[in-house]
Amino acid sequence: MAMNILVVGSVAFDAVKTPFGAVERMLGGSATYFSLAASFFAGLRVVAVVGDDFTDAEMAVFREKNISTAGLERAPGRTFFWSGEYTDNLNDRVTLDTQLNVFADFQPKIPAEYRDSELLFLGNIDPELQRNVQAQLSAPRLVAGDTMNFWIQGKPEALRRTLGGLHVLVINDGEARLLSGEYNLPAAARSIHAMGPRILVIKRGEYGALLFVDGKVFCAPGFLLEQVCDPTGAGDSFAGGFMGALAEAGGFDQAALRRAMIYGSVLGSFAVERFGVERLRRLTRQEIDARYCAIQDLVRF
Repeated sequence: MAMNILVVGSVAFDAVKTPFGAVERMLGGSATYFSLAASFFAGLRVVAVVGDDFTDAEMAVFREKNISTAGLERAPGRTFFWSGEYTDNLNDRVTLDTQLNVFADFQPKIPAEYRDSELLFLGNIDPELQRNVQAQLSAPRLVAGDTMNFWIQGKPEALRRTLGGLHVLVINDGEARLLSGEYNLPAAARSIHAMGPRILVIKRGEYGALLFVDGKVFCAPGFLLEQVCDPTGAGDSFAGGFMGALAEAGGFDQAALRRAMIYGSVLGSFAVERFGVERLRRLTRQEIDARYCAIQDLVRF
């Protein structure tokens, strides 16, 4: 039986413009992408906050994947909103608008039925809130987390305390360099391991991701796509695929971690094929496994 996963993060509305089009309002947020990606492998529980403008249509996106929403709090006001535009190479984006709305006062409350969660993923919220969430759980077998430049620079001491309680840290290469003060990624990994996380995943966008654990390094390639529509949520989908595959495997040895890295790459590649969560909503496990095999063929020699 796959282990269950609790994710705590943001559920939001996004407005996105890329060279391939624009959408004025679509469902987004780190917890949304993560939970949809992970739901193909394990049971998901979501803790987040939404506003009065979050309708049954958006709630149905979670329910159609059997994702538990008992921890999805409704608060008076509007849901977190982000707007951004991607440049022609799709690697760079400009934030046009950020409205925290109800997310500004988010204090995660873990429902009693969630406190036995076996895997916990902490989205890139305030590191003090991340620690508070972890304290509310009984005894998770694996605690993983994400962070971002805002917290690395703005709350370094709180983040260090949080990192001390993580088994896994999932960040991108720029964040790894900023957090460690090292430009070289193997050197950055050694520095971050010393902060607490035994397992470090460094995402590298279209170039895949690196896994550093127990003195070993594994490289998961990015899947080659002819067209990327919308990169929003790719990293969160990678994390969801990674954690979901670990939950399905029921263990965290080298083989399980490497398999999870490939599934992370697979889910990230699907997420970018359409705007928002549309591709993840229509995705099947058969498609996921077929692309997993395609990556195996890509790197076999």
